[in-house]
Amino acid sequence: MVLPQYLGGATLQTLKMAGTPSFSIFRPLLNSPTLNFLLPRSTKLSSLPLPSLRRPFSLSFSSSSAAAISASSDTGLKTQWKAAIDFKWIRDNKDAVADNIKIRNSTANLELVLELYDKMLSVQKEVEQLRGERNTVANKMKGKLEPSERQKLIEEGKNLKEKLASLEEDLLRLTDELQQEAQCIPNMTHPNVPIGDEDCSALRKMVGSPPDFGFPAKDHLELGKELDLFDFDAAAEVSGSKFYYLKNEAVMLEMALINWTLSEVAKRGFTPLMTPEIVRASVVEKCGFQPRAENTQVYTIAGSDQCLIGTAEIPLGGLHMDSILSEASLPLKYVAYSHCFRTEAGAAGAATRGLYRVHQFSKVEMFILCRPEESDTYLEELIGIEEDLFAALGFHFKTLDMSSADLGAPAFRKFDVEAWMPGLGRFGEISSASNCTDYQSRRLGIRYRPESTSMSNQKKAKNAPTQFVHTLNATACAIPRMIICLLENHQQEDGSVIIPEPLRPFMGGVESIGYKYRL
Repeated sequence: MVLPQYLGGATLQTLKMAGTPSFSIFRPLLNSPTLNFLLPRSTKLSSLPLPSLRRPFSLSFSSSSAAAISASSDTGLKTQWKAAIDFKWIRDNKDAVADNIKIRNSTANLELVLELYDKMLSVQKEVEQLRGERNTVANKMKGKLEPSERQKLIEEGKNLKEKLASLEEDLLRLTDELQQEAQCIPNMTHPNVPIGDEDCSALRKMVGSPPDFGFPAKDHLELGKELDLFDFDAAAEVSGSKFYYLKNEAVMLEMALINWTLSEVAKRGFTPLMTPEIVRASVVEKCGFQPRAENTQVYTIAGSDQCLIGTAEIPLGGLHMDSILSEASLPLKYVAYSHCFRTEAGAAGAATRGLYRVHQFSKVEMFILCRPEESDTYLEELIGIEEDLFAALGFHFKTLDMSSADLGAPAFRKFDVEAWMPGLGRFGEISSASNCTDYQSRRLGIRYRPESTSMSNQKKAKNAPTQFVHTLNATACAIPRMIICLLENHQQEDGSVIIPEPLRPFMGGVESIGYKYRL
């Protein structure tokens, strides 16, 4: 399927996103882990406690477990990189992994993974044995030998070389096939996650109540038309369906939401970033998405290895790819603004109307890299930030601990925030926060080396083995759905819309959106 749109002359093709992205399993805990942007005139940039923008000390590395590889041309496999998958752990915890695959409705083939792993170990053993025999023959040929004996060793060495070349080719093929299958295995699941489909998700928190208008409420499409805020028809002619023009105060509202969110999150110690919006397909895969699968949400650029991002989580994940971070630099907290692009393949129904489900939108994303024992704590921090932001805008919302079947493959645990949308007459998702533990970092090759504060242990710490960081992501502000909530929840009987107080300084003091003209 090809959408009638182009970027820099390259056709953008839609593929479908897989239900189980290409990612490795991590070594989980089976028990519960302890585990100058625009500012209001009254605000000075120097008064904001922005964190340092310096890149933390890191050491690039090339690991055999995470290094890029080229698959043998005759294998037909597409694996171009290897993840640090703990196959022994998978085999030793076969029942737990199988149960986890089942509760997440994953299509991963665990039996095939284990079969390929056993075959690989067997071939690897043969390869090592032949290499030993080849070395023995080579050592024998260093001494003084009769011509007939030397010729015999030459023939033996030649036969060993041919057998070894064939086995090494088999080993490469098996390794690539094993990687490809194992990358479909989802992350393990937090023991407190509700088991079942989406309707099994557990309520964590409810804030506010639906607005009592006392008049017939309008949806954002009707409000946008009357207040001259959107143009979907012109966008459909220019770009295709599910695109839009923002107009007048809607433009100011988007910019206000972005800048208010960035400033609020930066006050909490997050480094603001603007990310690339085109990334390599391999980075997309390592972050948990499959641009080449049948049900993708990812736009790929024809004739290249690049994709448009569907979330800033992807370039943020790639920021420290293939690096060893200093423990002192952790946690690393980022808040990034970007445009996002999604195919929304298969989306249909009332919830797709207007701004609710579109192909291009702006979003502010939070991302954290931390030590493993801290990731549960930082997930709570991310959820708290989301809830504070949405409460400040006067939304009625609920936070849900999402069920096992609703978790994306990288997520160990995920919380969604759903806000009341009068136009839909129900709650609609506006945000989510996920703890991906070391699932992504094993793909991206992001590690840290534990340090010791004790002088006697400093030398020992320098040689300490590295560990994979944990990664977390959370949506601070998905602009289109935030605009829906703002317009529909703050509409007035006269057709105007009140701007929440926190946003007014970022809109030049505008307090409400009213009619541009009267018929």
